[in-house]
Amino acid sequence: MNCPSCNFEYTYMEDDFYVCSACGFKFKEEENFILDANGNKLVDGDDVITIKDLKVKGSSQPLKQGTKVTNIKIVSGDHNIDCRIQGFGNMSLKSEFVKKA
Repeated sequence: MNCPSCNFEYTYMEDDFYVCSACGFKFKEEENFILDANGNKLVDGDDVITIKDLKVKGSSQPLKQGTKVTNIKIVSGDHNIDCRIQGFGNMSLKSEFVKKA
């Protein structure tokens, strides 16, 4: 984990904090999460299920309600979930259209 203060790559754990060995800055690892349509916390690696049919740009068929998506990655932006869906490939989804599996 890189130091958020000086971006030095060598840090170590002390109590519940990471400590930068270059500048001495103490910090906690930030948990990257979003909320699904039901208010459940989603983190990297979770599995989700779509709650409605979603139009897919560049495809004639929609992504059907109930499609299971595995191993999601949380990203910043409007479409805050990156994933790979069999038959569709790499996609970005909005968390408001999925629920935790």
